[in-house]
Amino acid sequence: MKLLGIDYGEKRIGLSYGDDLGLASPLPAAVESTKVQRLAHIEGVIREKQVTAIVIGHPINMDGTVGPKAREVEAFVKLLSARFGLPVHLVDERLTSYDVESQLKAKGKKVDRASGVVDSLAATLILQDYFDRISPPLEPNPYGEEYDDESDDY
Repeated sequence: MKLLGIDYGEKRIGLSYGDDLGLASPLPAAVESTKVQRLAHIEGVIREKQVTAIVIGHPINMDGTVGPKAREVEAFVKLLSARFGLPVHLVDERLTSYDVESQLKAKGKKVDRASGVVDSLAATLILQDYFDRISPPLEPNPYGEEYDDESDDY
């Protein structure tokens, strides 16, 4: 399984990648000036990483309704499906960009929306959320880090 995470925007498309390890990592965003160029950027990533499925943020409204932005993403999903023939999974992305910006500000880092960094970090949160849903993280060891169930020392 090789997944491409997407945070869709009209001007920038944040991208992330993850595989069977279940960890999402940011990739350079598609920030080219035209939609055709941004799609070509995505196509290059799909080929280079041998992507088998796409996970895209679905920006539903805070009240759970589907608004104009969510419909725009749904149209983009149809375009991706037709162009690349890959399965596309929608993930609720409410507040991901806000969360990323808040985390960057808390660390004292400058938030430069035009660079696409925020978008790709949001795509990373979206993809990691998907990974966590399909394979939840392991629970912490209730016995502490020193516990070794293979040990004969009881």
